Amino acid sequence: MYKDLENKVAVVTGGSKGIGTAISERFGKEKMKVVVNYNSDKEGADEAVAAIKEAGGEAVAVQADVSTEEGINRLLETALNKFGQLDIWVNNAGMENQSATHELSLEDWEKVIKVNLTGVFLGTKAALNYFKGETRKGNIINMSSVHEQIPWPTFAHYAASKGGVKLFTETVAMEYAPDHIRINSIGPGAIKTPINAEKFEDPKQKEILENMIPMARVGQPKEIAAAAAWLASEESSYVTGITLFVDGGMTLFPSFQGGKG
Repeated sequence: MYKDLENKVAVVTGGSKGIGTAISERFGKEKMKVVVNYNSDKEGADEAVAAIKEAGGEAVAVQADVSTEEGINRLLETALNKFGQLDIWVNNAGMENQSATHELSLEDWEKVIKVNLTGVFLGTKAALNYFKGETRKGNIINMSSVHEQIPWPTFAHYAASKGGVKLFTETVAMEYAPDHIRINSIGPGAIKTPINAEKFEDPKQKEILENMIPMARVGQPKEIAAAAAWLASEESSYVTGITLFVDGGMTLFPSFQGGKG
């Protein structure tokens, strides 16, 4: 769909499952070269690599912990050594777990913040240094959530991390716009991925969830991938510092539907 993406090189963190796999595979359809990052799911990463190659792109799977500088540097070095350049960096890796805030352990707090926020910082920093060093246009896409805007009780650490991603994205986008480096976020709503498959299989839970979405359905990973492809392309060349919500209207306060309130 986006001819300008052909042969461009992208790093996708957390590319071995769910939204990350969908983005990686969509980039493959765009005939891109993709570094598919995984932490522990090598099988999922290998499947994503195979799908990318089948679609006409090129790919390599790389194990790395994105919450460490060592892991991030390994991803950048792989992109440069394997494909010779970097054009797009997608900070997609993320995690969540549920806990009442008064029972939330420091360990769990730090684990979520390290992956969801520190990982975004480290990936962005590495990409910025490369883009500035090469004096080339660059493109960074961060994965946020509707919960950068909607409070989520018992997920305080997750919501805090995504709120941080929002202002980090806006701040850094402003800082590097003069360098022609674009930085945006995507804010998924309820998306059918392995992390929440069990919840969506429960008919009662599914009904409750769909009542919170004006479009009355759960989204698909490919719909997030479509947003990522657009933000990566020159079709969005005048867009920076936004969160593109892909949420079926979840952020529109659906409880007021029909004039209630």
